[in-house]
Amino acid sequence: MFLKSTYNELLKIAYKPRSYIGIGGIILIISLILFAFRLDGQIYISILTGQFEQSLSFEGTILNGNLIAYIILQMLIIHVPLLIAFVTGDLISGEAAMGTIRLLLTKPISRTSILLSKFLASCVYTSVVIICLVIMSVVFGKLLFGTGDLIVLKSDGLIVFHEQDVTWRFFYGFLIAFLSLVTVASLALTLSCFSENSIGPIVSTMGIILLFTIIGTLEVPVFDNIKPFLFTTHMAAWRYFFDDPLSIKQIVYSICILVGHIIFLLLIALYKFNKKDILS
Repeated sequence: MFLKSTYNELLKIAYKPRSYIGIGGIILIISLILFAFRLDGQIYISILTGQFEQSLSFEGTILNGNLIAYIILQMLIIHVPLLIAFVTGDLISGEAAMGTIRLLLTKPISRTSILLSKFLASCVYTSVVIICLVIMSVVFGKLLFGTGDLIVLKSDGLIVFHEQDVTWRFFYGFLIAFLSLVTVASLALTLSCFSENSIGPIVSTMGIILLFTIIGTLEVPVFDNIKPFLFTTHMAAWRYFFDDPLSIKQIVYSICILVGHIIFLLLIALYKFNKKDILS
């Protein structure tokens, strides 16, 4: 029954036009980025490496698919949460707005199973978005620009990763990105339990992300003890896989914070959803 409910939730997502806005937006934006780099990529690279040209000598093609994928991931991952919230924030509040929530809750399946099936469906949708991001950035990036060593610019210099040492970093980096987006989906789903319309949870989710991001960037001592526990602080944890040496401790800590937020938000959602009055 649970799997059937999850399948039905996936069908609901598939039938909603808004579900394709995020995927279409990713395809369009990355296509424009690839086109721009195809035309003027060397200018960007010269700006990137200009300050190091006097002390370093670069051989081979710096502008390759690995660098393009890294740049795209860094540019888009902060915008993708809006696309996720746009869909997941509607999973419960949308049904309440249409009046189908009563019919849903009278089915011979527990409310906990219904909510978890919606959560699982949101995870599947998030994975589709991530896969789309991988195909457009990594696959098409390498097809158009070839492959090669990856040069990553850090605040204290450049790090060069050999071509053979890049694939696994992207793999785990995208897994962390997926986990951070599932956190956003959990937040939107939880807020959806408290709303009777679709706009509220979406706007609230982005408002919370914006607020946490501002707190995380402010250099104010009063926030120093809060920052490490904000999920937005760890949404860019994928970058740790492009450090040398690899900070295993920091990666594990970020994963624990993100998973902790997901569990905490789901518990709130379960409590609210199980208390929901279908007669009001």
